[in-house]
Amino acid sequence: MQANRLLASLPRKSYRDLLPKLAAVTLEFGDVLYEPGARIRDVYFPARSVVSLLTVVDGHNELEVGLVGCEGMVGIPLALGVDISSVRALVQGGGPAMQMSAAGFRKAFNASAPLRDGLHRYAHGLMAQITQTAACNRFHRVEARLARWLLMTRDRVGSAEFRLTQEFLSHMLGVRRVGVTHAASALQRRKLIEYERGNIRLVDAAGLEAAACSCYPMVRQHAEKRPGASVRKRTYG
Repeated sequence: MQANRLLASLPRKSYRDLLPKLAAVTLEFGDVLYEPGARIRDVYFPARSVVSLLTVVDGHNELEVGLVGCEGMVGIPLALGVDISSVRALVQGGGPAMQMSAAGFRKAFNASAPLRDGLHRYAHGLMAQITQTAACNRFHRVEARLARWLLMTRDRVGSAEFRLTQEFLSHMLGVRRVGVTHAASALQRRKLIEYERGNIRLVDAAGLEAAACSCYPMVRQHAEKRPGASVRKRTYG
């Protein structure tokens, strides 16, 4: 099973010390883990699950500003001394994760230098992703943004096949469903993806990377800069 890379990067003793505080959970597609302005009561280390960080405008419009998967942790404000969420954390790829209470996390964070170091590096990478996403949403075409987003999701779930609806994608990309339909159809015509009834399969990874905007390699590089990890190509079945 794919592990959370942030936890896997910890020294063995540090990880063993964390284990009593961690609980294995399954995150379900569509679950809301946090709302803006709500207290963060738990943190999550995704394994084969993916969580979107959404900014909410005018009380109902949503736009994705960040994506968290096996490379990181949902609830990073706690590592910065803040216990209130500024975003909606929405599960867009269901699967296993490790959960820890906010109280348990604070104790572990204060006691473990390797955990603090790993989370500080991850927080830097997440901030880089958020700023790059803001620029991407403003300057790049929907088709290129969709290709980037599909590749980022693949990297985090460790699979070239996953479930996504057009309605969900419209929220993630901040465009109307018709815009998602046109972009997905264009990628399908180029035989880069197969999309049917909410299920997506990436069939030409190299072609999809060529179709993605320049933000993808930059975000990927930040995501893969972890203790003990190097930036390298991976293959997916």
